[in-house]
Amino acid sequence: MLSRTADSLFWSSRYLERADFQARILETGLRLASLPSINGPRNEWESAVAASGDMACFHAHYDVISEETARDFILFNRDNPSSIRNCFAVARANARAVRTAITSEMWEAINETWLELKTISDRDMGREETLRFLEWVKRAPRAVEGAMHRSMLRNDAYWFTRIGAAIERADNTARILDVKYHLLLPANERIGGSLDYFQWTAILRQVSALTAYHWVYRESVRPWLVADLLILNRQMPRSLAACYADLAQNLDLIADAYGQHGPGQQQAGNTLARLESLRIGDIFQSGLHEFITDFIKDNNRLGNTLANQYLLS
Repeated sequence: MLSRTADSLFWSSRYLERADFQARILETGLRLASLPSINGPRNEWESAVAASGDMACFHAHYDVISEETARDFILFNRDNPSSIRNCFAVARANARAVRTAITSEMWEAINETWLELKTISDRDMGREETLRFLEWVKRAPRAVEGAMHRSMLRNDAYWFTRIGAAIERADNTARILDVKYHLLLPANERIGGSLDYFQWTAILRQVSALTAYHWVYRESVRPWLVADLLILNRQMPRSLAACYADLAQNLDLIADAYGQHGPGQQQAGNTLARLESLRIGDIFQSGLHEFITDFIKDNNRLGNTLANQYLLS
């Protein structure tokens, strides 16, 4: 496979995953903002913008963080590289460049999403209409993923697509946890109080994990158990451990097909082994923020390694 083909597949998948993540961030902000404010102002929208990944870009275009500015920034801002509009645009452009490497079903799912988005993107929406739109955004990547799983050969094109999604999903899950732990709960609110509980519940809903949490732990929502589910539990598809198990498996399949293992396989394997050896108590004892910061750096480093190993011509 040509490196530019692998690169387009990798990034098309990443941007589809990112669009889904941005929709979940905004949806969570809207739901948290609807909670009654008992002890003064809260910072859901600062948290939403921080989780979206580019606070500097936001402040370059807006003077204040509010529901209106956060919604505009995350949904349709053409100057925000990670806005939902731009994520779908980049995903489609990359898929169009490699139409011969993907199936017609997968291309149609991506292209139809973009065409429908163009009819929506300039519309002024209220809160309820925004929530309905976000549900549509979350369905679109699922349709593409379903088309991929049902129609693509299990070859290097499929594997690079899966790798892009896994790296992006791991980054997104890590950012969700870090923002909740360090930004979301106001200083005058008690850890373990009602607001803290509702915020952790909202985080679980954000990653479609609330039902899974109750199946696994069979008790009320507790921060360390949420972290355990989203970091270490390989049964949870969005957990860091599950993402790296997927990464390691697909990277090994590429290595076997190409007859050569490299630094990407080694880095992914090392991170997976570390995650499998950890306990959530060890993570909290050394600092959840420090752990997440190191993980995000390592995840970005793996992305750069794979670019040098496979994606740059």
